[in-house]
Amino acid sequence: MTVADAASVGAPDFEPVAIAAHYDSPAAGIDPDQDKGWMKRLWPMVRAHRATLKIGVATGVVALAIQAAVPALGRSAVDAALQGDRQALWIVFGLTAALGVGRLIFGGIYRYQLFKLGWNVETDLRAIMYEHLTRLSFSYYDRTQSGDVISRANSDIRSLQLLLAFGPLISMNVLMFAMALGFMVYVHPWLALVALAPLPGVYWFGLKFRNQVFPLSWVTQARMADLATIVDENVNGTRVVKSFAAEKRQIAVLGRSAQRIQWTNVEISNSRARWNPLIESLPRLGTAMVVLYGGWLAIEGQVSIGTLLAFSAYVIMLQVPFRMAGFVLMQGQRASAAAQRIFEILDEAPEIADSASAVDIVEPRGRVDFEKVCFGYNAETPVLSEFTLHIEPGERVAIVGSTGCGKSTVARLLDRFYDVDRGSVRLDGVDVRDITLRSLRHTVGLVLDEPFLFSASVHDNIAYGRPSASRAEVAAAASAAQAHGFISELAHGYDSVVSERGYTLSGGQRQRIAIARTLLANPKVLVLDDATSAIDVTVEEAIHRALQALMADRTTIIIAHRLSTISLAERVVVLDRGRVANTGTHADLLATDPHYVEILARHRDESPGPLRPDENGR
Repeated sequence: MTVADAASVGAPDFEPVAIAAHYDSPAAGIDPDQDKGWMKRLWPMVRAHRATLKIGVATGVVALAIQAAVPALGRSAVDAALQGDRQALWIVFGLTAALGVGRLIFGGIYRYQLFKLGWNVETDLRAIMYEHLTRLSFSYYDRTQSGDVISRANSDIRSLQLLLAFGPLISMNVLMFAMALGFMVYVHPWLALVALAPLPGVYWFGLKFRNQVFPLSWVTQARMADLATIVDENVNGTRVVKSFAAEKRQIAVLGRSAQRIQWTNVEISNSRARWNPLIESLPRLGTAMVVLYGGWLAIEGQVSIGTLLAFSAYVIMLQVPFRMAGFVLMQGQRASAAAQRIFEILDEAPEIADSASAVDIVEPRGRVDFEKVCFGYNAETPVLSEFTLHIEPGERVAIVGSTGCGKSTVARLLDRFYDVDRGSVRLDGVDVRDITLRSLRHTVGLVLDEPFLFSASVHDNIAYGRPSASRAEVAAAASAAQAHGFISELAHGYDSVVSERGYTLSGGQRQRIAIARTLLANPKVLVLDDATSAIDVTVEEAIHRALQALMADRTTIIIAHRLSTISLAERVVVLDRGRVANTGTHADLLATDPHYVEILARHRDESPGPLRPDENGR
């Protein structure tokens, strides 16, 4: 079985990967209205789990009602004991025991449901965020640090989860506050007013605390993202760091970043130390006032001893929300800052997306046209200018030029990693902007000079574009890419797991696996962007012999410097300053174009032979 045959068996028309999801998609996303507050924008995701929320709230209300009823029963128990009423004492005992069992059951249910709600929303938010990241265009990643994205997808989402898990629990304490206050007002309004006297001060101190913590929380999240970027770069670039013996310098960079986070965290701690004791202590002043005034009332016979004890218990209930207020305020501000950072990503619109009228290319012929294309990665530096090139179906074209002339940009525009500023790129006469991205990228296979391998088995890396491919099909593609030999020598063959980015393999081995991965997908248009630059010349010749047969019925664009690679092409296009400077066969250009000769001369050391045509005139 040839690799072309192996690639075509069972392959879908235009969908390169068809894997069933292992989980249900989130039922809702965030509210798109950017003028709303962060909690209102997040509410649709919370509402999607309304059954869990309703059960949690309902059982929580019952549990707190039970808790609020206990001091009232205690009041009856004390008064019954003082009056010597044994029967009433036994009744109160039975009711209190029953309430204890009920509090255990309903308290466990409502805590489980509310924590479940927090984790469910976190899971949905991670799925939505990751799915959105996969849709964002390359231009977004060009201007965004990977560490910043990782930080927002991890620590920021976790900050939201903590608030969603603990926030409702703390809100329940507010409900308990209302129940306790209602009983106190019912029994003795003036004594209740004494207990509430310190609360306006608590509100004022809480407001001051919030205003200080919010900007510090935003800065902390941003600086944590900077730290994640430094760690990510040092882990991925560890070979560069070690080769220059720069470990101490990089540790110093990390230390300075950590110190910047330390400063903000210390400031937050200072704010907590300044305001939290006041927020928590003021309600205790209310307890002292209740003991003083309530004791006087009891002496005067205006309230019973049981009532005074019940009031003391309810005052403690009033204090619970305020003891947790510091945590709530700090976590709330951190969650607010985290939510805004997350929404910045989710509000980012993909620049490259399917149009409403996009069509699938189901049976591509492979004709490629660049018509007066103008493009630049930024407005100040154009890369391609009035670039025009027409490639017939099945034609093999090499694009040659000096570094920075736009060769790789041609491949990126064809695969629609970026959209042209002016002009058009067409596949089979259809503008690529009017073709669905999935069918376009299934039709146009791109092999880069710096291949990326996943930390997975060799088989899975080659079968990435066709996960359902058999071992025989994978081996056929590997053989065509001259990778089967060294793969067979690995400890576990095709089941050997490569390290992150494939660094346990040589550069040439990684390139061969990348070539096999693309060949297995069987694209109608094959783009080789310096795909054999790290491969030994002898191995490269074997790959070329296999490619000669595989390229017979597919359009091939070869971006290369090596003469051996250029020899695969039927036509050579010379690119200079973003324009087509010349085009023709290798022999014609070698005889008539000094610029072409100069380009090849710069890479003479990489060429397998002299700058002359081969026996076929190429």
